Formats: sequence, structure tokens, C-alpha cells
Amino acid sequence: MRGSDEVQEGLFSFSKLEDFVPAQHPLRSVRELVNQALGGLNELFNRIYSDSGRASIPPEKLLRAMLIQILFSVRSERQLMEQVRYNLLFRWFIGLAIDDEVWDHSVFSKNRDRLLANEVIERFFTEVMALADKQGLLSKEHFSVDGTLIQAWASHKSFVPKDGSGDDSSSGGSSAGSGRNALADWRGKPRSNDTHASTTDPDARLFRKSNNTAAVLGYQGHVLMENRSGLVVGAVVTHAGGTSERTAALSMLDKVPGAGRKTLGADKAYDTRDFVQACRQRNVTPHVAANVTRHRASAIDARTTRHDSYALSQVVRKRIEEHFGWGKVIGPIRQTLYRGIRKVDQQFKLTMTASNLVRMARMLGNEAQVDPA
Repeated sequence: MRGSDEVQEGLFSFSKLEDFVPAQHPLRSVRELVNQALGGLNELFNRIYSDSGRASIPPEKLLRAMLIQILFSVRSERQLMEQVRYNLLFRWFIGLAIDDEVWDHSVFSKNRDRLLANEVIERFFTEVMALADKQGLLSKEHFSVDGTLIQAWASHKSFVPKDGSGDDSSSGGSSAGSGRNALADWRGKPRSNDTHASTTDPDARLFRKSNNTAAVLGYQGHVLMENRSGLVVGAVVTHAGGTSERTAALSMLDKVPGAGRKTLGADKAYDTRDFVQACRQRNVTPHVAANVTRHRASAIDARTTRHDSYALSQVVRKRIEEHFGWGKVIGPIRQTLYRGIRKVDQQFKLTMTASNLVRMARMLGNEAQVDPA
């Protein structure tokens, strides 16, 4: 007998959001870690929110929504709120009941400055790392460092002279070259960060990662990874520049607790005498890849490279690219949607936190299957 194609909704529904999420869904373990980390921020939230007045949207729900946007590659907050209306998995993760009203997308813009001013994302990152430390996932001795280029939300045409001598991006030589998107011809016109700046995002810098790539307006994101589990223990965004990677690496090393000897794996960009000397002054053995050319010698010698630990560091350090790859394919850091180095830094830290949560949930889940106790 053929069934009817009519929709007959019941007058009452007794289903819970919990019933719609499979028991083995990977987001369950991620949400458990997130809730534990957010529990450590309760005092901070009490301090930055007033005790009187109209109740605001809970910051815990805002942070969970921001994580969902990263985990599921939702390209904008407007689209995120649209999907939350009908996606029960998103509602369950954020903490919204089926009948709860979905807030407007502008809520994120209004609350982002508050989260930024009180360094909530930094504290959330620290709480997640504290959970990893309790589970014995963090190494205290062996680390790796690397940087990646984050394309800014600005075009080359916004890169104009600082002295206001004229917008040299509008000389296209075409009758169709007038208007806000005029043709541009920069041939024979030197352009550098010393003389030019972007009118769209003044914090962005013109930079290229290597001689074989084009120069783009962007930032540099830097990550310090521990080698035992491959978790990010330090993340920061700086202005793009030739020495930014080494400066950021030393800054993140200074924040690592513990006074014992450490090792630091890195690629050829870190093979400079100043950086190697600065590492040794910090009781850190620089396991950097040797950059030997016809005109220069490496800053490290056989006293470092002859050890088996050096070869091991060179293998493990490449795992840091997994975080960059995940953040650019799944996450939003290939080209940032924000303007200003502080907001880009906040987005980068939250993306690396999400990458850590996914990795931790997988590792702890596997351990739970091996040892139910």
C-alpha cells in the first residue's frame, strides 16, 4: 500500500535535542572539553558583566557559536545564525533549546570588542591547555615553531602612498578605468611598506613568504607546538616581516613555564646566528634546519646535528603544518574576515584552540576505548 505524502505534525512534541545527536558523534567529546574549559572562566565572566540591568546573551553560548563557525566552515556570522535556526546539532552544541529564539548576527560584532578587551580568547586557550596538561598530553621539554602567512581583507589597490601624493593605483590607461574599481598599472613604480599603506586595513603589510610566491597584503601567524601530542601551546599574530618569525618564536618561548633544558625544532628561516644565540641564552637547544648556501654557513654545527634528537625534531616539527592546513581548509585563516591586528590575532588564537580541541577529543577518545577506567 502506498503511503501518503502529507505532513501531519503532532500537537505536542516530547523530543529533546539530546535525542537527535548520536551517542558516538565526535562533537560530544569536543563539547565536553569546551564546557570544562568554560567552567574555568566563570569568575572572569562575572567580572566583565554587570550584576544589574537586562540579561545579555551568555558569553559561553557566544564562544560555542564561534567554535561551531570554525569547525563547520561557516563563512559568516549571518549564515551561522541562519543555520542555527534549523540545524539541531548546532543548537545542541551552542546550548539553545528547540524553542529558543536565535539572536541576531550583529550580537557578535557588539560583543567581540568586549571579549577582545578582556582577553577572553586568550584565557579560553589557556584553560584548554590546562585540561591537556591534566591528561598528561603536553611535553615540557620538546617544542617546534613555525609561521604562516594570513592574507588580509584588503586589496592591492588600497595600498597607496602614505604622504598622500596621489593614488597611483588608478593609472590604468583605459577609458573603462574610472570608478571605485579602476584598472591599475604599477609597472616601474616602487611600492614598499615604508612608503605605502593600505587604506582598508592599515595594519596589513605587503609581504611574500618566499621568492617563488607573489607579494600579498597580510599578517603572519606564529605557532609554538609541543612535540609529544602535537598540540599548540602558543599562538600569536604579528605584522608580516622578515624577522617576525624569529621574534615571535622567542616571545612565545619566554612564556613557556619551567626552567629546564628544552629543544626547539624549526625550519631554515630560523637558522641565523642571532636566533641561535638567543635560544641558547634561554637554555633552549636550537634544532633548526641548516641553511647552507654558497655564500653563507649554517649557525649550528655538528655539536647539535650529530645527536639523534636533532633528526627526530626535524621530523616532528613538520606536524605543525597540520594545524596550519586545518586552519586554512576548515578554519578561516587563509584569508581573514577582520581588519586590524588585534581582531586577526583573536581569530587566529580561537582557530588554533579549535584545532587543539579536535585533536584532544580524538586522542582522549581513543584512550577511553583502550582503557575504560
